[in-house]
Amino acid sequence: MTEQLWQVHFKVRRQRTGGKPYVQTFTLEVDPEEYILDAVERIWAFHDRTLTYRHACHHSTCGACGMRVNGREKLTCITTIRSVTQNGGTVRIDPLRNFPVVSDLVVDMGHFFLRMDKSGFNSVAPVAAACLPYEQPQSAESSTGRKPERLVDCIECGLCISVCPAANTDKEYVGPAVLASLHLMYSQNPSQEFINQADDHTGLWRCHSAYECTEVCPSGVDPAWRIMDMRKKVMSDRIKSIFRPRSQEKKNV
Repeated sequence: MTEQLWQVHFKVRRQRTGGKPYVQTFTLEVDPEEYILDAVERIWAFHDRTLTYRHACHHSTCGACGMRVNGREKLTCITTIRSVTQNGGTVRIDPLRNFPVVSDLVVDMGHFFLRMDKSGFNSVAPVAAACLPYEQPQSAESSTGRKPERLVDCIECGLCISVCPAANTDKEYVGPAVLASLHLMYSQNPSQEFINQADDHTGLWRCHSAYECTEVCPSGVDPAWRIMDMRKKVMSDRIKSIFRPRSQEKKNV
């Protein structure tokens, strides 16, 4: 037997670039097992074709549908209506924070993507080099002799930037995702370049260790752990740098 539908009032934040934000309410009859993105799509399809939002894969791979649901950062394609309200009621939907609003639920993530690109982040890596904070099974090489590869968990959804209190107070802060990507790239290739990028007042040292980023990450990246581990690597590099000039002087004698 199909569960009874719920009547839910979706309060959606609307705004055009430079315009004043306002909240518009849409009332829908929904299956509680539907996802928030399903409701947003239905609002667009049957109530207001001017509503602007992002979506793509519908299975938490692309990161496009990140929004705030009842004040919490979520991937709306995997967030059920049941998980955010009980027996109907009201659901508030807002765009991500700490990004300029382009239109309604769409934010401008261009600057974030440029920072990720500067870090050299590669979304595909050999399993052993993915440097995940949990143990991965070691698979044998394929028949072609190539080592197995996988998508690195970060899907560049921006949820960690939105929830980060440091990003909310300092627009120059590169943010958890970028620092996590620097940690990943350094683990694959211990280059001084990654140390230098991370060791900056807009980088590692701007993080307040709130761990909010790890709480909302939908892919298990654990950016807070990566930032703390990268701090250890940077401090180790600083200590080693104290002795580098002396070593060079001895070589020159």
